[in-house]
Amino acid sequence: MDLTYPVEAEQFRSDIRSWLTNNLPQGWFGADGERDNDFELVGEEREQFNQDWPLRLFEGGWICASWPTEYGGKGLDTMQSVVLSEEFDRAGAPMRGDFFGDTLVGPTILQWGTEEQKKQFLPGILSGNTGWCQGFSEPGSGSDLASLQCKAELDGDEWIINGQKVWTTQAKGSDYCFLLTRTDSTVAKHAGISYMLVPMNQPGVEIRPIKQVDSSEEFNEVFFTDARCPKDAVVGGVNNGWKVAMTTLGFERGTSATTGHRRFERELEAIVDVARTNGKIDDPLIRQRLAWAHSKVEIMRINGLRSLADVLNGTNNAAAMGAMNKMNWSEYHRTVMELYLDIEGPLGQILTGSDDTASIPGVGRREATEQYPVSAMQAAFFFSRSETIWGGTAEVQRNIVGERVLGLPKEPKPPQS
Repeated sequence: MDLTYPVEAEQFRSDIRSWLTNNLPQGWFGADGERDNDFELVGEEREQFNQDWPLRLFEGGWICASWPTEYGGKGLDTMQSVVLSEEFDRAGAPMRGDFFGDTLVGPTILQWGTEEQKKQFLPGILSGNTGWCQGFSEPGSGSDLASLQCKAELDGDEWIINGQKVWTTQAKGSDYCFLLTRTDSTVAKHAGISYMLVPMNQPGVEIRPIKQVDSSEEFNEVFFTDARCPKDAVVGGVNNGWKVAMTTLGFERGTSATTGHRRFERELEAIVDVARTNGKIDDPLIRQRLAWAHSKVEIMRINGLRSLADVLNGTNNAAAMGAMNKMNWSEYHRTVMELYLDIEGPLGQILTGSDDTASIPGVGRREATEQYPVSAMQAAFFFSRSETIWGGTAEVQRNIVGERVLGLPKEPKPPQS
């Protein structure tokens, strides 16, 4: 297996590194050229960076750089896109303006949208001026997404929408929602769904934050009561929403093949540091569990390269590889965060919100405030409990692997009462 990148890809890597060096704040990188985890922007400096950085990304052409040039991108090929992702990850630099816009709905509009839709929505996504949220899950339709009940009925030149969505990240402050609705209840459940681009700032849209155990409120319930969107806001055609939605979910899982393992790598390094500091590293059982965790992260790295090779070779195993990768990393993360609590001991369960627990080098930083009284590692533990559910439950991923990879018969459905 040849794991080297083409010469032109490595030259592109050099160009990206130069741009990052010239545009990130002085002190961002250490003497070894890697991100200096002890360097942190605070106060007004942080606010100014957060305000200026999206503009710098836009001016550099790095937001949506893989898009065709006629729609504002750089037209990067697969290897260039991978190298771009790797270098921004290496630098620990924010890479996008809005995940839902430039990673999910933007590429979906590029593939399925009309020219009018592309002209209307892509410029705002590219510039980061339009905020998006994803309206898929419902209280009774999570893993079985096709059973969704939020409905839209055509009234002249507008769709009238009624229903509820849940776990809607970034709903507060979003300008639009890419929404799955039922537009035909007389056909099979997969066949009667449409994918719509719905304005959020209108009467009939109510957003209720869901407060989580760590006091954050990034998830929301969204209620649509006679909300409206234009007739031509349907992407990919009426009742073709299931195929369009699967495209969006494919983008969600396929954008970090060779970098997805790195957050777990940095997190594991931080956990090992905790074990060294408090002496748990000398416990043979702890050492064995840490070795297991290291092997799992290495498997993620290798599977990332397999996924990249699959795309480059056009062997079309993306869905199966995505299912296996999602199942592996989500179950790993739940287990390793339990290991962290075992290593940290009772201290890991105290929500002090003090400065020394507000950041873990190489993992992430959170403001230690009354609203967010947990450390980065505690927040990671809480979030890991949900990772085997969102984006496709571990059980559903096993069904996909069993049926599409191993050729096993489909799981029998329970008898109808």
